[in-house]
Amino acid sequence: MIFDELETHPQTVELSADEALALQDSKLLNVSRAWGGGWNISPTGLVGAVQVDDLLIEVRPKARVGLNRLMFLLGYAADPGFREDDVDAEEKPDLFTAITHSFVRQCERALKRGPISSYVTVDDSLRVLRGRIRVGDQLSRHLGLPVPLEVTYDEFTMDIGENRILRSALRMLLCLPGGSPEIRSRLSHLDRKLDGVGFLLKGNPLPEWQETKANGHYVAALRLASLVLNSLSVEAGKGGLRMSSFAVEMQNVFEDFVTVALGEAFASFPGTVHAQFESHLDEINPGSKPRTKMYVDAVYCESGLPRIVFDAKYKASFSGNYSNPDEYQMLAYCTALEVPRAWLLYAGSGKPRLVKVRNTSKEIVHFPLDLSLSPGRLLDRVHQLAAIAHKAQATAYG
Repeated sequence: MIFDELETHPQTVELSADEALALQDSKLLNVSRAWGGGWNISPTGLVGAVQVDDLLIEVRPKARVGLNRLMFLLGYAADPGFREDDVDAEEKPDLFTAITHSFVRQCERALKRGPISSYVTVDDSLRVLRGRIRVGDQLSRHLGLPVPLEVTYDEFTMDIGENRILRSALRMLLCLPGGSPEIRSRLSHLDRKLDGVGFLLKGNPLPEWQETKANGHYVAALRLASLVLNSLSVEAGKGGLRMSSFAVEMQNVFEDFVTVALGEAFASFPGTVHAQFESHLDEINPGSKPRTKMYVDAVYCESGLPRIVFDAKYKASFSGNYSNPDEYQMLAYCTALEVPRAWLLYAGSGKPRLVKVRNTSKEIVHFPLDLSLSPGRLLDRVHQLAAIAHKAQATAYG
């Protein structure tokens, strides 16, 4: 069963009480009793998939955004550098399959030369000296006994954060129901390559890592692994049901994509792009604090001063037109930050539209970004936007 994320009319299905509760717990669907029997289900506004035993329900993005496009947006928003060849060209039948295939591809690339290793600091109790003795622990734990020794040493191992992230994601995907024998075999083969690597405990934060020359070929796989571990859930539900769910907020995905893509597009210009730029609308009196704070999705600054304002809106108004409150918001940004023009970026097709605010010098540009475009063309569109916006601000500021 497939829903569009904007669909409001519920569908009626036959469910057990436990199945209905499991679907409700996924936060992807509204579930309520239907008149005459059965259960009404409808999207909550999130995008994703939930499977309870053999029942698979998906909520897909609006505007013909295929599953592979969704995987690209999710991967690119996590970190710049995700490109068209980082996702499968062939559209997959469901979201769980798309996630699994994308991750397997990236993980196979990452582990082609074998797992990376690095030095880690280990605290241990040993009968022989290795590294250095932790004198405080030795005295407090063993009351002067010569052994065991409380020591700290550096060990060169592949049981490091990056490999733990990959292996934990592999194990979670292996727990998904279904999947072709071929893809499950590839998952198992990758898991065996990481034999000896530990697993991450559910609910704990993921290990921190930074891109280096040593792990550069891991980056795409780590982005998808983090997405799997943070957004995918595979667990046993009430009544022995097996439930798998994956849910994301497309507004957040779109904002993150726009911010990262703009940062990369403006890299050739002298200024910098700041995400969630903090400012305030009200004047600050001596000894007081601002009461009306603003957090702008992306602001391009030169010499420390705001020059261009961008705000990402995934959804337009219910009438299908651009929303008046969005324009009011952009006017407030322009006024408070003293910039002449703001760019309102919508997820959709169409042509840009310029709004000149009467009795002011402020302008608002509605600039659609069609998410159904190929990743390469979509990024080209963002680069065109950056070039146009920078040229306009250069003219405005002389």
